[in-house]
Amino acid sequence: MNMFRSISKNVSPRLLRWIPWGVTGFLLFAALLRFSEAALGSLPVILTKALDTLSNFSAVFLGIFVEAVPFLLLGTLASGIVEVFVSRDELMRWVPQQGIGSALAGSLMGLFFPVCECGVVPFTRRLVRKGLPLSAGISLLLAAPVVNPIVIASTLAAFGAGPVFWGRIIASLLIAFLTGLVFTLAQPQEVLRSAPVIALPPVILPLESPAQTPLSQRIRQVLILAADEFFEMGRFLVLGALLAAFMQTFIPQAGLLVLGQGPVLSVFVMIALAILLSVCSTVDAFIALAFTGTFTTGSILAFLVFGPMVDIKSTLMFLRVFKPRAVLYLILLPLLMTALWMVGVNLWGGWG
Repeated sequence: MNMFRSISKNVSPRLLRWIPWGVTGFLLFAALLRFSEAALGSLPVILTKALDTLSNFSAVFLGIFVEAVPFLLLGTLASGIVEVFVSRDELMRWVPQQGIGSALAGSLMGLFFPVCECGVVPFTRRLVRKGLPLSAGISLLLAAPVVNPIVIASTLAAFGAGPVFWGRIIASLLIAFLTGLVFTLAQPQEVLRSAPVIALPPVILPLESPAQTPLSQRIRQVLILAADEFFEMGRFLVLGALLAAFMQTFIPQAGLLVLGQGPVLSVFVMIALAILLSVCSTVDAFIALAFTGTFTTGSILAFLVFGPMVDIKSTLMFLRVFKPRAVLYLILLPLLMTALWMVGVNLWGGWG
């Protein structure tokens, strides 16, 4: 109990003010979702349609938000563990510090961390500030949502060990690697925003004397860091989920699907759909499976490769961590590489 009281004291008051608003919002959305159908029969047509639209909006928002929250929590916990238990010397010993080796190591690190596009943002920021080379951090940021064990298993379950499964993994690793390689030309201070100040109890860090720090104090410090970072990044997850729900509710997706028949246009339609849906990478393979009868292999792969790297909610979290110019590169580089690769798959084959 004392541990959680300590956490509440150390979490920023400004962040804690979001809690009642979030709870109120949840209750309102749940109430609308639960009772709108009962009210539809006795209301005018216009109001009925408005309530139906609002009900759909709340359902989509809650679906996106509830799906993403556990992975954001997992990512912030991993971030706290890295800060408290992993020293800079250990990172520098295990990860190459320059060039190709650094970007390659970052793209492969995702194989060992079950974090999706929500949790990987705070996790990557913590690693880079801890001493991970920027190029490795960028590669990890883009690759981990696809090549982590949970997503690999879900893709295998949906598509089997066929061309889509291998195409997704190979394309994601290569695009993440190449993007990370571009960022070897930049310095962390040119890319990252300044980190928020987090009030911590006077606990000796592992860099100073890990053997003398009680485990209970180190666990408490992990929870304090994770809680503060969760509320910090959670604001942007809420905004991203609201925006994605708005776009799904008010932008007709049927029109996009009609446009997506050609080898070139279908790729861009599925990229747009991936951004629009903003679905978590742990389940997106099953959504993509529904389009396999009408869309090309390249467009399905575009959905599975680009969507976990960049969507609405992750873009807003990018803007909290990275400077605007860096975010522009983080969006455009994977977008161009994914589009060129998958259009090539449609035009010249290679998979499918």
